[in-house]
Amino acid sequence: MKIFKYIICILFGAMFVNAGLNKFIMYMPAPALEGELLKVSEAIASIKWLLPLVGFIEVLGGLLFIFPKTRALGAIMIFPIMVGVILQNAIYSPSTLSIAGVLFLINLYILFDERHKYKPMINN
Repeated sequence: MKIFKYIICILFGAMFVNAGLNKFIMYMPAPALEGELLKVSEAIASIKWLLPLVGFIEVLGGLLFIFPKTRALGAIMIFPIMVGVILQNAIYSPSTLSIAGVLFLINLYILFDERHKYKPMINN
């Protein structure tokens, strides 16, 4: 089980590092957008600092997620990004919700598994 968890965390972290780097280097082609999703994408792109910030958080969170010692910090950094991904997929692209759902469940599992590391943040 420990090896399975480690492999899942490496793949999850690598996926976020890849997604974050793509926001800077743009090496993967973007799918054609239409309708409401195109308007949302244009609105997000009009905020010049937002995509670099999200890309930086994805790269840093993905790298932290890979290593067991920093996995709890990486999981909590990626969690707001995952909430946004789930909401966007649920509203605009329900056909891809299953992929995002699996990633969200992995993130929730790691947050639950590392919960003992978060206790000092909420204790007085």
